[in-house]
Amino acid sequence: MARKKAAELPIKHWSYSGLMAYLRNPLAWYKRYVEQVYDTPSGPAGVVGRAAHTALQHYYGGLPAEAAVALGLEYLRDVADFEINFGKAKTKTAQKAKRESMEREYLQAVGFYLARPPKYKVLEVEFKATVKVSGLPLPIKAVSDLVVVSKVDPRGVDVIDHKFVTAFSPYKGDRSLFVLQAIFNYYTVKKTLNKPVRRFVVHECKISRNQDGSSQMRRHVIDFRTFREEFIIFNRLVRDATLSLKQTKVFLPNPSDIFEGENSFDIYRINLPREESDAHFRPDE
Repeated sequence: MARKKAAELPIKHWSYSGLMAYLRNPLAWYKRYVEQVYDTPSGPAGVVGRAAHTALQHYYGGLPAEAAVALGLEYLRDVADFEINFGKAKTKTAQKAKRESMEREYLQAVGFYLARPPKYKVLEVEFKATVKVSGLPLPIKAVSDLVVVSKVDPRGVDVIDHKFVTAFSPYKGDRSLFVLQAIFNYYTVKKTLNKPVRRFVVHECKISRNQDGSSQMRRHVIDFRTFREEFIIFNRLVRDATLSLKQTKVFLPNPSDIFEGENSFDIYRINLPREESDAHFRPDE
């Protein structure tokens, strides 16, 4: 019976990014996670952030800093123009200038991080896992930037997450989002490596230079020893999202979504039945 229920769902697992996309904009989520169409351009900051992630992946994987930075820059330059949302930069000249600006921002951001990089005894880099969790109708999947020996519990591990941002998250403002992401990583690391997971540590690195000379780095620490209610809420949210997904027959656009609102409307328009798209409607007089 369980197999039959799972087969009725359009996805095989939940991830943090997938769950957030579904809650924010179900139709845009459907396009990406069910139809697996990945043609929505990324903003320049997102591309710079992924390039910086690439550099840190190689750095913590054992390469010298200079070589790691070069590989991140290579990734950035390999991103095609059509994959970037240039915003107001419409002309080729403007887009070329924007790309040069992105390279400067990348080199600056990764330079900020590597000026005093956090030191860890690294066990895993870019650790990917999909696991089944008791009580959840679908498996969950997560990618951990780093899995390291915990500095506060040598018997356990910490999960390290890197975020390159245009502005720091408020210390309390994004805690709920960090907690949700943390629990995805907790389950996948604990069940795959069979080690106690003590903390989820987020290192935020601000891309632009702080004018007041303050640190470009900010750290958020989530200690799983203090958790109980958060796991209950997480499990309930995943179960409710799965039930909602199972019951949803039509995915509606969310025009107010600042990331993909316009795109979701385009998807909705494309998927109109032919008889409706061909019809001529006249507003009531």
